[in-house]
Amino acid sequence: MILQSIELSNFRNYEREVFHFHPGTNVLYGDNAQGKTNVLEAIFVGGTTKSHKGSRDREMIRTGEREAHLRYFVEKREKLFRVEVHMRRSGSKGIAIDGLPIRNSNELLGLSNIVFFSPEDLGIIRDGPEERRRFVDMELCQLNKAYLFYLTQYKRILKQRNALLKQIQERKDLKDTLEIWNGQLAEHGGKIIGLREEFVTELNEIMKRKHDCLTGGREQVEIIYDPNCREQELESRLFLEEDRDIFLGTTTVGPHRDDIRFRTQGQDLRKYGSQGQKRTAALSLKMAEIEIVERSIGEKPILLLDDVLSELDRNRQNYLLENIKGIQTIITCTGLEEFINNGINIDRTFEIIKGTSKQQET
Repeated sequence: MILQSIELSNFRNYEREVFHFHPGTNVLYGDNAQGKTNVLEAIFVGGTTKSHKGSRDREMIRTGEREAHLRYFVEKREKLFRVEVHMRRSGSKGIAIDGLPIRNSNELLGLSNIVFFSPEDLGIIRDGPEERRRFVDMELCQLNKAYLFYLTQYKRILKQRNALLKQIQERKDLKDTLEIWNGQLAEHGGKIIGLREEFVTELNEIMKRKHDCLTGGREQVEIIYDPNCREQELESRLFLEEDRDIFLGTTTVGPHRDDIRFRTQGQDLRKYGSQGQKRTAALSLKMAEIEIVERSIGEKPILLLDDVLSELDRNRQNYLLENIKGIQTIITCTGLEEFINNGINIDRTFEIIKGTSKQQET
């Protein structure tokens, strides 16, 4: 899978700029706050419809402008696709594939498979369960159309059930209608739980191996799926918690409350791990993510690295760079000295200055 080019129009601090990428290693460099990360964000939006930072469409439109446009060309299984994204300050975004508008933005997921690694990925380990669910959901939605369907339906039904719970607080006679929503929520939620369990089991096997190589066998790590409720128990638990849910006005049982736990040396990494251990685990996780994508689709993903080399020591840097050979990689950094000093091969550079780029072959 190769991202050939991306064109930005009124996106973030870019008025209009086109980037033509090499199939190998591409480096975007320059001072801070020049727009390097904005390019990676645009690529991620083009592949997933969403910002990796959770930004809203209107926040990504250039100041003073009403609309922004992205156009990129990606090659997958020897076929070239053109993706266009049109963002507006008011109204939903428009997306077209090869000139044909799509009705639902979810149809774009899976066309491009992107692995994004930034210092903020420590939040997957360090922060609350929402970040970890988001990581699993984003990866599974890119890899598995069935999961995307179940998750979309589950969120829709959950929203409707929560609205009904609030209505029941005022109208007790509506309580009998909960049974219908319980059944539908359990049907789709159970599928989500099962697919998450399979994914985390496979991810754990790969991550443990990557982590063992990275630490020279000195540390062991594991990732454990911690469901709020087991698949076969979901419908009965929803029934048992009905009165509590009505009192609170929200659904307290289901995969929207799942968590994923990281353990090293038998201890909870989030609570007891050092910053170094968390960085190493985050790196192992991303390396495992790359392998699981390749296993699933038979092609290597596009790898985006946002200023991560400065966060890693020499050993982790070498491990990362050795393991991404053969993967199209787009890296941001402040300078090229680190690459030159370490003899790291760069195929194309882009100097970024205030929303403009200067491309150069190396």
